Amino acid sequence: MNAKIGTHGAKDAAAAATRPSRQINVVLRNAEPSAHSAGPDGAIAHRSLPQTGPWLEWQKELDRMIGLDNVKELVYEIYALLQVAQYRGEAGLSAPSQVYHMVFKGNPGTGKTTVARLIAKLFQGMGLLAKGHLVEVERADLVGEYIGHTALKTRDLVKKAIGGVLFIDEAYSLARGGEKDFGKEAIDTLVKAMEDHKNQFVLILAGYTMETEAFLMTNPGLPSRFPIQIEFPDYSIDQLTQIAEGMMKEREYTLLPQSLSKLRQLIVDEKNESIYHFSNARFVRNVLERAIRNQAVRLLAQHPSGSPGRQELMSLRPEDIRSL
Repeated sequence: MNAKIGTHGAKDAAAAATRPSRQINVVLRNAEPSAHSAGPDGAIAHRSLPQTGPWLEWQKELDRMIGLDNVKELVYEIYALLQVAQYRGEAGLSAPSQVYHMVFKGNPGTGKTTVARLIAKLFQGMGLLAKGHLVEVERADLVGEYIGHTALKTRDLVKKAIGGVLFIDEAYSLARGGEKDFGKEAIDTLVKAMEDHKNQFVLILAGYTMETEAFLMTNPGLPSRFPIQIEFPDYSIDQLTQIAEGMMKEREYTLLPQSLSKLRQLIVDEKNESIYHFSNARFVRNVLERAIRNQAVRLLAQHPSGSPGRQELMSLRPEDIRSL
């Protein structure tokens, strides 16, 4: 990892400087490094899935997600581990507790928050967490303005996350201020909370891959405390097109073939221009929300004294699809 960071350090540092400030995602879980690291080629489809029981509910949610085969594989592995632990307990065998603290690495808009919510519900359903709620925070929620304030704010948020998941997006921003920055105090407080409240909550850290890996090196105790680390890859153009069509279907809009082609081209252009900070589904959502606004203005201009027809109200034309 250090070699990788050293090779691309200058390039990544320059890219990071152009990126906007973000949140920090942190998740606590019980898992072992080798047993629960998700591989890039994993896919639940290759498993013999249970036809009855609680897994079916989570399977339906996973099926609604485009791509992310390695993530889906990890979720199933966690479910299998917890289920077998229950079987061992019923058979009178020991079921040693695992650590499930996690790190989610990847660009924005790749489903990290959605997966964190699903995992929270999975842990609650399997009896690992009492509540299964998600507390999502960023640097500003954790870091205070004076000595001692940061520890107080961080402990309060940990307290709110007890029984659920504490999700810190752009966690690497906690280490950006150097030794005198109060972000270090937040990190130290989180590390202590992971010991004081072991198995009472799950901590998930999320952010860009390179920045997150560098962040984990700022505290010697961090890497070993997050045995589950998973990469959220960028979506392909086809996958983003599927996501766009799904978004529009949920809102009862339709993309004309020419509109879909124009959207695909915008995605290609943005993906090529934003190599290090492509926002994936977030970019698609923003383009479509702007298209809906453009359609509304167009329809009022075309129908100043009456209501457009149902099909017109649903259709997004090529002229509605514009770059951000």
